[in-house]
Amino acid sequence: MATAQLLNSSSSFLHHRRSLSLISCTATSPITTTPPPLPRPIPATEFSARYVPFSSISSNTPTAESYSLDQVIYRSSDGGLLDVQHDMAALRRFDGQYWRALFDSRVGTTRWPHGSGVWSKKEWVLPGIHDSDIVSAFEGNSNLFWAERFGKHFLHMSDLWVKHCGISHTGSFKDLGMTVLVSQVNRLRKLNPRSIIGVGCASTGDTSAAFSAYCASAGIPSIVFLPANRISMAQLVQPIANGAFVLSIDTDFDGCMKLIKQITAELPIYLANSLNSLRLEGQKTAAIEILQQFDWEVPDWVIVPGGNLGNIYAFYKGFKMCEELGLVDRIPRLAETTFASAIQIGDPVSIERAVHALRGCEGIVEEAGEEELMDAMALADSTGMFVCPHTGVALAALMKLRRSGTIAAGDRAVVVSTAHGLKFTQAKIDYHSGRIPEMECRHANRPVTVKPEIGAVMDQLNKLLSRTR
Repeated sequence: MATAQLLNSSSSFLHHRRSLSLISCTATSPITTTPPPLPRPIPATEFSARYVPFSSISSNTPTAESYSLDQVIYRSSDGGLLDVQHDMAALRRFDGQYWRALFDSRVGTTRWPHGSGVWSKKEWVLPGIHDSDIVSAFEGNSNLFWAERFGKHFLHMSDLWVKHCGISHTGSFKDLGMTVLVSQVNRLRKLNPRSIIGVGCASTGDTSAAFSAYCASAGIPSIVFLPANRISMAQLVQPIANGAFVLSIDTDFDGCMKLIKQITAELPIYLANSLNSLRLEGQKTAAIEILQQFDWEVPDWVIVPGGNLGNIYAFYKGFKMCEELGLVDRIPRLAETTFASAIQIGDPVSIERAVHALRGCEGIVEEAGEEELMDAMALADSTGMFVCPHTGVALAALMKLRRSGTIAAGDRAVVVSTAHGLKFTQAKIDYHSGRIPEMECRHANRPVTVKPEIGAVMDQLNKLLSRTR
């Protein structure tokens, strides 16, 4: 198995695992096994990648316009999005079995930089970078959790999984993309120290936490534009602790994004938002990890919370590369889930990428309201999870898709959890305290105030027992 999974050892639900041969033996008849040979290493010069207009990818039309990854560029000549295009012909010189074995051989290693879930796929991410330029906290390799109780109790599903991307260095999936972006900035600053004086981003929280941590690790100045009074303190404290220069601006995310694009056009400050396609190269590795964790079996559905909409394309790109290079024979359907006011992005920069991804996998879009997502988050937490509101959106949308029959009871579905629930404790406190205006908070679990007397305590416990019998 590529990585450890949280499974009840007494459960019979093991059909996703490789078959195990049980052989009895005695001390006088030892069994020796020879581990399979590791794939031979490939020189980095075998592969390359470049920027090309996203329009050429989405329309499948060749383009003469391309740029080196060493150029500081975010848009094509016509103002459109860019994409990172890999030399697929070079990658195809090695078959799917080779790539599966290579990626599997790197899981859990301490070898730099392959112990990272991102850099274990270096040849598919940023092949030209030298290992010494990489800035990594060994991100990725996050838990794929069998959500047995939630699936069976609330959805009548026995094959529901949650990919906990929030179990990462700074507590969100943003680490996957930021290790790539900051590593490339580190490389560019070494090539020309005056080319980039710092890195900047607009953020509603997780992006600034991730990029400020990686910049701090590399000694690169970081600048954060935050919408005032619109993010949790747990998110705000991370860039502050990492030494970022934080500007709290009286606007929303879109206003911050407009300003940071203007600033990076005027000053040698590198843009770290998902407009920058380098980040998606790291984020796509979560899709490859899911396949690894299922021993390269393809799930039926992957449900991704939407924000700036880059992540849905990143997952599609990871799955599609695996199909095109022969690691799997199909890709899962993607369901993108949205709730604009919770995710706080009204003008997502990657909407073209998202549309392309959904068309390419017969994907769908489902929406959840604020009360729906908060209730779904509370139900998930009641089964032992501790998820973020964005994951609540995905779970609420999944519940709708199950009720409509779009997702069947027997389907294997993976919900992508994008951040750690500890970043959103105030939202959970408000819900369980019933303090959210115009919300029923129907699954709230309020503490019971009781006198310090055995009789009073016994009365409350007897009430509890009478409800659970």
